[in-house]
Amino acid sequence: MSETMRRDPKKLIQEALKLPPEARAAVAGVLIDSLDDEVDEDAEAAWQEEIAQRLAEVDSGRAKTVPWAEARRLILGDRKAASGRSASR
Repeated sequence: MSETMRRDPKKLIQEALKLPPEARAAVAGVLIDSLDDEVDEDAEAAWQEEIAQRLAEVDSGRAKTVPWAEARRLILGDRKAASGRSASR
């Protein structure tokens, strides 16, 4: 068994959490991609097209953007509201 395979996953996670946010996002992306055994080429192409279209809209000024802090507040607010609705059923 290789040295990497013998590492304690908890320690590995603790080390990864010390990385800057961008590095953690990159590591997370690689790990998620590693779980996908087969790539759906049609879906991949469709996503690339969608991403290109959205970037073009942002670059041209047609897309309305919001700061991350506001988007996060809206997302978390929606989650809290949704959990409150499901708890009252």
